[in-house]
Amino acid sequence: MLRNRQKDGPLQVRSLRRLTLDLLEAMGLEAELGFHFVSPREMARVNWRFLQHEGSTDVITFDYGSTAERLHGECFISVADAVAQAEAFGTTWTDEVVRYVIHGILHLRGYDDLEPPLRRTMKREENRWVRWAARRGYAVSAPEATKCGPSRRRVTSR
Repeated sequence: MLRNRQKDGPLQVRSLRRLTLDLLEAMGLEAELGFHFVSPREMARVNWRFLQHEGSTDVITFDYGSTAERLHGECFISVADAVAQAEAFGTTWTDEVVRYVIHGILHLRGYDDLEPPLRRTMKREENRWVRWAARRGYAVSAPEATKCGPSRRRVTSR
């Protein structure tokens, strides 16, 4: 299930759904997942309520009992944070959204990014799947919408 509850960037939900299904198939996984594309305000509420962290962030993942063969969870993604990150890293916000979808799936597969060695391992795997998605030409925004309007500039560690 994909829900677009934000207005920071025009998402093509069908393309995101196809990306997610193709990614899961390529990983050999079955899944019961929810992806929620939310405003920074909603992300900040989720971040505080469940993690007691202030402010918005790019991705928050909740695992509801994933196994090696089947993922079960939810990912909250802030498109406004994708816009800010894209500016900071010299990419497009749509590329960042694809990265966040992959990042959330990797968390559900058991990857962690809290400690530097684990973060490096997760980042290598994330980059591998980002390249996989790019080779297949996945785009999640309308062609004219690779740039979005103004957004709060906030850089988090990747």
